[in-house]
Amino acid sequence: MAKASTYSPAETVAYFDLEEKESRQVDDLLVELAGRYRSAEDHEFVATSPRHAARLPGRLLDAVGDFRREETSAALVLRGLVIDDAEIGPTPLRWRQQVTPVSTLRQEMYLLLVGALLGEVFGWETLQDARLVHDVLPMPTEKNQQSGHGTVRLEWHTEDGFHPFRCDYLLLLGLRNPDDVPTTVAGVDAVTLSPEHQEVLRQARFLIRPDTEHLKHAGELVAGSCEVHSMQVMQSSPEPCAVLFGGEQPYLRVDPAFMQPMPGDRDAKEALTALVDQLEQQLRDVVVGPGDLLIVDNYKAVHGRSAFHARYDGTDRWLKKAVFARDLRKSRPLRSTAGARVIH
Repeated sequence: MAKASTYSPAETVAYFDLEEKESRQVDDLLVELAGRYRSAEDHEFVATSPRHAARLPGRLLDAVGDFRREETSAALVLRGLVIDDAEIGPTPLRWRQQVTPVSTLRQEMYLLLVGALLGEVFGWETLQDARLVHDVLPMPTEKNQQSGHGTVRLEWHTEDGFHPFRCDYLLLLGLRNPDDVPTTVAGVDAVTLSPEHQEVLRQARFLIRPDTEHLKHAGELVAGSCEVHSMQVMQSSPEPCAVLFGGEQPYLRVDPAFMQPMPGDRDAKEALTALVDQLEQQLRDVVVGPGDLLIVDNYKAVHGRSAFHARYDGTDRWLKKAVFARDLRKSRPLRSTAGARVIH
């Protein structure tokens, strides 16, 4: 048997800390922009965010640029944004129910500015009313679900791994996390697989289906009509795909909770099990605290979350989330116009 390979000694998670002066520079920029735009999803703000992002501290620009270009880590945490716990208001009980949305305007702008250094922000018709910025928080009605609103362990996965137009980068900005609930991250560079398993995983022998949140809202969108939503098509007739792809240091696409090998393919099942076991062993805890911005390379890492107890009293863990594509053009067939940012 050929020698098993570990793809690279690259670190799973890298960290960057803003200095006090840099943190003030960021805050000054956000205050200025919040005085100019009423929403982080304002069309003009989103369109001009790359220009505004260039005004972020130089060291931060370098750190994010290196992360994007060199791919030496699977995730990057930017720390040092100051957040006033009282100012942001209570953690909502539902993502639609933030008491005063303007209370987190500056934080949402920061999220999109940093993301603009990586690619183009986009949203999904089937998630959170097609918003570009999502709220990640526990909801009493969703506590047992595999979603950002549950409290059971969120199994690690590639973000929207079922979809050919999934994001390149997932960004999570911490607003509140009093119990230090960790996000879990593992990078493909850290796994060791036999050549035989690698070969199988690089072949289109696996099926990944949409998660329950996408499917639920897809059903609502076409209810009462004869239409079939694209998400429902992907559920009933998923396209076989490879789990590993790219060069010698591969990218990955995996979601164990919503995937399976092709029926009867024992070799594919064995190879997938080997990869899942390796990634499970490589999981690292990342506590995304207030002002921490976790950037996950969605082609090199999987992410999840540990189980936790929610109080539903306004003090629970609360993150803002956005996804970014290096090339938005590839999703043009599923967007209404070239300038639209929502995938249907």
